[in-house]
Amino acid sequence: MGRITETVKVLLTINIIFFVGSYFLDNRATELFALWFPENENFRFWQIITHMFMHGGFIHIFFNMFLLYIFGSLLENYLGQARFLFLYFSAGLGAAGLQILFTYFSFNSAYQAFLEAGASPEQIQQVLHGVRFISSTQIEYHLIPTVGEENTLKLIGTYWSPMVGASGAIFGILAAFAFIYPNVPLYLMFIPIPIKAKWLIGAYFVLSVFSAVTGIPILGPENTAHWAHIGGAIIGFICIYYWKKDQFRQNRWD
Repeated sequence: MGRITETVKVLLTINIIFFVGSYFLDNRATELFALWFPENENFRFWQIITHMFMHGGFIHIFFNMFLLYIFGSLLENYLGQARFLFLYFSAGLGAAGLQILFTYFSFNSAYQAFLEAGASPEQIQQVLHGVRFISSTQIEYHLIPTVGEENTLKLIGTYWSPMVGASGAIFGILAAFAFIYPNVPLYLMFIPIPIKAKWLIGAYFVLSVFSAVTGIPILGPENTAHWAHIGGAIIGFICIYYWKKDQFRQNRWD
C-alpha cells in the first residue's frame, strides 16, 4: 500500500475532530450536525454535508475510516484530488438523497395509515411530539389502538432517527475502486482466501440491496441506512463510468 494522500489525511482528521467534539457537545452535536428528516424541526440545510462527518460510535467510525484509509489514497492517486473530492462528496450527497426519499415513502405510508384509522393531524402531531426517549433502545409513546404498534413505530422511527456517517461516501469509493481495479485480490478479516474486488464489493452491494428491500439486517445493526449505502455506490459507479468513458473517447481521437 502506498503513502496516504493529503486529501485522505484531511478527511480522516475532520472525521476524528467531529467524533471527539461530539462527546463534548453530547446531544447538541446530534441536533446540529446529524441529518434529520426534513419534516423534523431539528433539520438544518448544512446537515446535508455535516452528517458525513458524524458517527454513531467507535465501531462505526473505525470501519469507515479504515476503508477510507485503505482505498481512498489509491483512488486519489488514480483520479487526482479534484475528481476524488467530487466523487467523495457526490456519493455522500447521493446517499443522503436516496435515504431521505425512501424515508419519505415510509413516513407517508405510516401517516396515511393513521388518517385511515381515523386519527386527525393534530393527534398525529401529539404522537410524534409526545415521545419520551428513556435510552437509545427504549422509548415511551402514545399508542392509538386503531392504528397499531407497527405503523406507530414506523412513523416515530422515520421522524426521530437522524442519519450519521460517511458510509455513503465510502460506498462510492468502494464502487469506484471495484470498477477501476476489478481483479485486485482482497482479503476478509479471518478468511485467508483472496477474493477479487469486483466480487467482494459487488456482494457487499447486493447484501445492502437485500437488507434495504426486506428490512432484514445482514451487515451492520438494524438502524443501518442501507439505502444510503446503495445511493453512494450508484453515484460512485456513475462518476467513474463517465470519467473512464470520457478518457476512452479522448484517447480514441489522439
